[in-house]
Amino acid sequence: MSPSCRLYLITPPRIADLEAFAVLLEATLSAGDVAALQLRLKDVPDEEIGVAVAALRPITTAHDVALILNDRPDLAARFGCDGVHVGQSDASCKEARRIMGKDGMVGVTCHDSRHLAMEAAEAGADYVAFGAFFPTSTKEAPTRAEPEILTIWQEVMEVPCVAIGGITVETAAELAAAGADFLAVSAGVWAYPKGPAAAVAALNTEIEKGLAQRV
Repeated sequence: MSPSCRLYLITPPRIADLEAFAVLLEATLSAGDVAALQLRLKDVPDEEIGVAVAALRPITTAHDVALILNDRPDLAARFGCDGVHVGQSDASCKEARRIMGKDGMVGVTCHDSRHLAMEAAEAGADYVAFGAFFPTSTKEAPTRAEPEILTIWQEVMEVPCVAIGGITVETAAELAAAGADFLAVSAGVWAYPKGPAAAVAALNTEIEKGLAQRV
């Protein structure tokens, strides 16, 4: 089987105009291959998250993109998301799996630790996320990961790995070449000078370049 690497988009932490963002998301997902969209809204009421899921879910479904909620497996299950992503200070992978059921996706932040990633894999995670690989303005990153961790993980484990943290069009090829199964990108898409749709197209081009470098 040939190696693969796909885009995993993360929403901005604040969406001021949900209707306008829905239009933007439609154009963005139409611009190239995207595997997943993580809804990452910080410090907003649960009801607001539910409204956002209801508005964005038809768009992600139409594009065959998994809608993943950050931090809250309880809300992910309640609002009908495809999965949940939990950090080390959120619900445990085991608890997230219990809430999401066997069919819901569970991803786990593992920073720069293969030990944490192996624990998550053993607990039933569908993917593990390593990072941050580069400086990021989206959130405070407590750890810095090296691309080598992706290569090692790819060689010894079957659970997919996500690279996250400061990834841009300029850095995507390096991480795809290193062994990432998915590249999680936020500001690198939404703040791209030519617009998010152009970013998705450019990122897919760079991913293909990176995959061509894998041995």
